[in-house]
Amino acid sequence: MATNYDYEEAPANYDETHRQDLGYDPNFVPDSVKSFVGHLYRHIREKNVYEIHQMYEISFQTLSDRLFKDTPWPSVDAVAHYVDNDQVFCLLYREMWFRHLYARLSPTLKQRIDSWDNYCSLFQVVLHRVVNMQLPNQWLWDMVDEFVYQFQSFCQYRAKMKNKSEQEIALLRQYDQAWNVYGVLNYLQAFVEKSNIMQILEQEKEGLEQFTATDGYDYSGGSNVLKVLGYFSMVGLLRVHCLLGDYQTGLKCLFPIDISQQGVYTSVIGSHITTIYHYGFANLMLRRYVEAIREFNKILLYIYKTKQFHQKSPQYEQILKKNEQMYALLAICLSLCPQVKLVEETVNSQLREKYGEKMARMQRYDDEAFAIYDELFSYACPKFITPSAPSFEEPLVNYNQDAYRLQLKLFLYEVKQQQLLSGVRTFLKVYSTISLGKLANYMEVDEPTLRTILLTYKHKTHAVDSDGKIISNADVDFYIDDDMIHVVESKPVKRYGDYFLRQVVKLEGVINDMDRIKLE
Repeated sequence: MATNYDYEEAPANYDETHRQDLGYDPNFVPDSVKSFVGHLYRHIREKNVYEIHQMYEISFQTLSDRLFKDTPWPSVDAVAHYVDNDQVFCLLYREMWFRHLYARLSPTLKQRIDSWDNYCSLFQVVLHRVVNMQLPNQWLWDMVDEFVYQFQSFCQYRAKMKNKSEQEIALLRQYDQAWNVYGVLNYLQAFVEKSNIMQILEQEKEGLEQFTATDGYDYSGGSNVLKVLGYFSMVGLLRVHCLLGDYQTGLKCLFPIDISQQGVYTSVIGSHITTIYHYGFANLMLRRYVEAIREFNKILLYIYKTKQFHQKSPQYEQILKKNEQMYALLAICLSLCPQVKLVEETVNSQLREKYGEKMARMQRYDDEAFAIYDELFSYACPKFITPSAPSFEEPLVNYNQDAYRLQLKLFLYEVKQQQLLSGVRTFLKVYSTISLGKLANYMEVDEPTLRTILLTYKHKTHAVDSDGKIISNADVDFYIDDDMIHVVESKPVKRYGDYFLRQVVKLEGVINDMDRIKLE
C-alpha cells in the first residue's frame, strides 16, 4: 500500500491561504513541500521505485494543482537544505521545476536558457559519474520527452523574431549555444552509446539479457537510469529527426527497438504513443503506407481499449490529442493507399465516423480534395522546426512557419502525383486482363504515354523498407506480357473470430443490462 503523502502537518488550506497573503515568494517553502521533498529524497536514496513513482506521478500533481496552479514551485535554493544540499537531487528537482513552469506558465527566455543549463548539468552527471539510483520509467521517459519538447519550443520561440525586444536579442546572441541542435542530438546519442543499449538489446535476442522482461529495472541493486535513458533516447532521436524532416535517419535511430513486439517503450503510455506516432508519420512521408497503416491501426486499437484507465493521468489530454491526430494520419494513408483490409473493424468504424465523408472526397483529387489533404496534414503533423539561429545582421522576420510550409509542399506534391494514378487504378480494378491499346484508348492517351503512366504507378506503389527491400503498397498490382496487362488483386482475409468475439461481448452487455432490471 502506498504511503499517504497528503501531508498532515497543517490544515489542507493553510499553505494556500498563507501563499495568497504573501504573493509568490520563491524562497517560501510550504510545510507540505518540505515534507514532499524530504520523503522523495529519502525514497530515492533507498531506491524505493514504487514510492518514488507514487510521489512523482500523484503527489507532485496534487501539490501543483493545490498550491502552484499559476506560480512556480519554490526555488531549488529554498529546498536544498531539506535534502542535505544533495547535488543530484537538486538537479532532479529543478528538472521538475522547469517542467511545471512550461506546463502552467510561459517561460521567459532566461528561464529557457537556465533549463538548458540544468539539463546539461544533469546529463553530465548521468553520463560521467556513477549514478546509484533507480528511477521510475515514467520519470525517465518524461525527462527525454520534455528535453525534446523544450528544444522544439525554443526553436519556435527563437524563430519569431519580429517582435523581439533588444534585451531578448542580446540574450540570444550571448547564449547562442543554448538548445543548439548539435548539442541536443549529441546528448541523446551519448546516452545511446554510453548505455550500450544497442548491445543489450542484441544480447537479449540471444537470451543473454533480461532488459525487457525486467522493464529496464536492475533487481541486483544497480541503477537503471543510464540504460533506460539510453533506450528512450532512441525514441527521442526519432522525434528530433522527424521535427527536422529527416525521416530516414529517424527510423534508423529507432531500428534497434523491435516495435512489432512489446518492449520497455510500451511500459509508459506516453512513450508508446510518441514512438508509434512518429514512426507512422516517418513511414507516411517515405511512402511506406502499408507499414504506417499497420502501426496506426495497432496503436489506435490499443488506445480504444485502454483509454478509460488513463482518465486520471496527467497525460490523458495528450493521449486524446494524439489519438485524434493519428486517425487523421490513418485517413491520409488509406486515401493514398486503399488497404482497408489492414484495419480492424473497430478502428475502421471510428475512422468512418470521423473522416468517412472527407475520405470519399479525397479520392476525387480535385481542388477540394487537395484542401482536405492540406487540412488533415496541417492538423496531424509534428511541429516542424528550423534549428538554425537567425541572422542578426539582416532585418528580423518571423520564420517559424518555414519548415512546416516546406514539409506541406513536399507532401502535397506527392499527393498531386497520385492524381493521374487514380484513373489507372480504377481501370485495373475492373479488368483481370486488358490490352495496352484498349487501356490507352479508355484513358485517351497513346501507348508510350500509357507505359510511362504504368511505370509511374509501379514506382509510386512501391517503396524501400528499412532493410533495403522493395515492398508493395498496392492492393491492385499488374504485370505486362506481350502487350497484355495481367491484373493481380490481393484478396482480404476474412476474420470471423473478431466478429464473433464482438458479438459475444455485446450479448454479455445485454444480459448484464437485463439482470439489472427488476421485474415486477
